Amino acid sequence: MIRKATREDASAVLSIYAPFCLDSATTFENVPPVESEIADRIERFNNTHLYLVYEEGEDVLGYAYAGPHRERPAYRWSCDVSVYVRRGDESKGLGTRLYQYLLDDLRSRGFYNAYAGITLPNEASVRLHEKMGFRHVGTYDKVGYKLGAWRDVGWWHLVLKEHDSMPAETT
Repeated sequence: MIRKATREDASAVLSIYAPFCLDSATTFENVPPVESEIADRIERFNNTHLYLVYEEGEDVLGYAYAGPHRERPAYRWSCDVSVYVRRGDESKGLGTRLYQYLLDDLRSRGFYNAYAGITLPNEASVRLHEKMGFRHVGTYDKVGYKLGAWRDVGWWHLVLKEHDSMPAETT
């Protein structure tokens, strides 16, 4: 089941995210945030965009969220998206389902562009994003240093809806 995340999901989200902070270059956070910070992120992103969890029984197996692309007002129709799936559950199509739900919601609320940053190499993430219709638009070379190496971040873009000359405000 996919549903909107709540502050009470922070512990489950953190249990998925923490290993990526500690032993992966997938995220540039080196130290996992505390549970209250995750709860604040869930609340903040739900106020402007959307934060989802994929739940099976009592277990949260993955999550996806959208947040602002940049702070300037002209960017308000664009958002950054991300998805994480619990290790061991990566090949079940959960990322695809979470993204389908998230992207459909963003379209319905008036967003025009979704962007995803992917630390390279990451074939699984590139494959997922391209399957969802994202296209590669550029790479920041050696933009971050983590786990003993300089890391590139590729950027992928998805047009959520046709660009009107005058967009309506997002809801």
